[in-house]
Amino acid sequence: MSVTSTRTDQSDTPGLTSVAQQDEAQLGGALSVLVRQKRDHVKLDRLLHELEAADPATQDDVLRRLYRLVFSHAFAEEAVLWPVMRGVLDDGGSLTLQVELEHQEVNELVTRIEATAAGSVERRPLLRRLVEVLREDVRDEEDELLPRLQSAIDTRTLRLLGLAWEAVRTVAPTRAHPVVARRPPGNALAAVPLTVVDRLRDRIDRRIQLAEEDVPWLVRASERLTIAAHAIEHAPLLRRGEDESTSTDHRGFVA
Repeated sequence: MSVTSTRTDQSDTPGLTSVAQQDEAQLGGALSVLVRQKRDHVKLDRLLHELEAADPATQDDVLRRLYRLVFSHAFAEEAVLWPVMRGVLDDGGSLTLQVELEHQEVNELVTRIEATAAGSVERRPLLRRLVEVLREDVRDEEDELLPRLQSAIDTRTLRLLGLAWEAVRTVAPTRAHPVVARRPPGNALAAVPLTVVDRLRDRIDRRIQLAEEDVPWLVRASERLTIAAHAIEHAPLLRRGEDESTSTDHRGFVA
């Protein structure tokens, strides 16, 4: 099932058109945050199809590429876009909270997936749900949130937001961190330390994957970085600003 095939032609809000049904010019041009979002969603759709077709030998590689796209994209949304929506729309708080809940579930699912082996029975339902939630997230954003944002601000602001969103995305964390707040200031404070750890871990894991034989010291280094990230994300300051419904304490999730 593709993202496009399940998406309606129009936004759920009367008078607004889904981002999926608009061309680049309608969305504000190449610099617009709407164009950048849509472009990432197309990449995500391809990766989800690739994940569904992956065998156990290639599954972890697809997942790592998926994580790099999804988590940096979502972090930039939560740091740049959703605060603007809460400021310009009367119902911006409830709209963004729905997507934050989806982002939180993705973080929790990925944390569980990383604790399972590729091809294992335990992993299969987690992967199915991950694909479902990511597709739901795309539909909610393209059919509801982004058209509402488009209706509330001008093209110049969409382009400025696009530049800010891109800047944040390129230096954002690339791994699941379910304990960190989905809103400022917690997520903003988490950016630097977690980005450094995540991107170093990405490079090490890639080297492990490409190695022709086991490299124990690289495996140990990746494990230590995982422990470091876990310790960082539990810092109290990084949980500030979060809505109670997305917190791991409220949801009963143990990271």
